[in-house]
Amino acid sequence: MSVTPKGVFVTGTDTEIGKTLVSAILTKAWNATYWKPFQTGLAEETGDTSTVTRLADVAPDHVVAPLCALQAPLSPFAAAELENTVIDVEKLQMPAGNGPFVVEGAGGLMVPVTPDSMMIDVVQRLDLPVVLVARSGLGTINHTLLSLEALRRRDIAIAGVVLSGLPNVKNARDIARFGKTQILFQVPRFENVTPQTIADFARSIPDFAKFFDDKPSQ
Repeated sequence: MSVTPKGVFVTGTDTEIGKTLVSAILTKAWNATYWKPFQTGLAEETGDTSTVTRLADVAPDHVVAPLCALQAPLSPFAAAELENTVIDVEKLQMPAGNGPFVVEGAGGLMVPVTPDSMMIDVVQRLDLPVVLVARSGLGTINHTLLSLEALRRRDIAIAGVVLSGLPNVKNARDIARFGKTQILFQVPRFENVTPQTIADFARSIPDFAKFFDDKPSQ
């Protein structure tokens, strides 16, 4: 990429794919500002913002509160309906912040956000390159290639793919080859995920400027 972007948008090929773990790693590695615009499921958990804040040991001035925080563990659109909340994607814009941004989506690219918009519309509006988190195992090639194709149809820049789970050399090779992208790194299955785990892994991530050096535009 010829111009260093303001940050990255972390999305996944599915829910519970490891987006929050990857977001914590990148936030720690880059001393980035973390933002999850749409948080759902707060009736069952504290939310990804608190998780990333704890795991990446993020300073308060490097965290932006969600634009919309909803209780039900559903898509933003469905959860907002239950609370009679209106989400206005047209008013969505990048907030002010310190350092690069790590913006985490909710679910995958085709998750509904409003009656007439999906998460991919949010990605396009924020104009950040995408870090796509995908499973390393069986079934990942189809899901990952479809997600990459959807991004390219919108002319959305792709930073690359992060694979989560047990290493699978052939899947990684085929995603890179047929997806015409790169595998940025592989996140293993950690026995325990602690702030120290995140800090140790984050040391292997290039700093933000170098992360985009010699990366092909997509």
